[in-house]
Amino acid sequence: MAESVTVENLSFWFGKQQVLKDISLSAQAREVTALIGPSGCGKTTLLRCINRLYRLYSGASITGKITVGTENVLDPRIDQVELRRRVGMIFQKPNPFPHLSIFENVAAGIRLHGLAQGREVAERVESCLKKVALWEEVKDRLDRPGTMLSIGQQQRLCFARTLAVEPRVFLMDEPCASLDPVSTMRIEELIRELHKEYTVIIVTHNMQQAARISQQTAFVLNGEVVEVGRTAEMFVRTRDERTEAYLTGKMG
Repeated sequence: MAESVTVENLSFWFGKQQVLKDISLSAQAREVTALIGPSGCGKTTLLRCINRLYRLYSGASITGKITVGTENVLDPRIDQVELRRRVGMIFQKPNPFPHLSIFENVAAGIRLHGLAQGREVAERVESCLKKVALWEEVKDRLDRPGTMLSIGQQQRLCFARTLAVEPRVFLMDEPCASLDPVSTMRIEELIRELHKEYTVIIVTHNMQQAARISQQTAFVLNGEVVEVGRTAEMFVRTRDERTEAYLTGKMG
């Protein structure tokens, strides 16, 4: 079941450097929200705050509130392993587990979270690989290392791995950045299918991609959300001149 994500008055620092400044943003369940903006403006940091990956870095501090469903994920008592199951993340470069087979890349999380046992594990693996349109390409070599696949196939394997643990939210950090046009098209088709069941928040530098796949777009600049609105409207009529400058290429 998809869960909405609400960010309220979020500020974030690496040491003394403030990266995010009083951000408020809502991502609705079963929609794609695209985060656009120049490199280094804080988009990826915002994603890493939502599933608390920022805690992997020393010197980080945060204020504000992030609600996934009805739960404040910044509450220190929250189970971070369970949070990262509910809020899965797809990175810019595919990162299949290097020493595991294609099958075990998907099955590992199922076993870790106790979601299935015995024959049901194989059924779930097959189902997830079919959802990402990878099953027909790998069904005869499931015992081969996941790293033996092409880059585009590896990224779809990472999607299957995330799907396998039954997330509620997908965070995606430029998932097509390292892919060729055909693989990019397949990932975009997958995202269109995923948002029917999941909440998706995606960072992209590709304006055409944001227009194609998202229902809502937020423009981030210098750690602030300058403008947020329905994608179809924002790409035709912006409310802030900085958004227009970025969308028209006057600001990069």
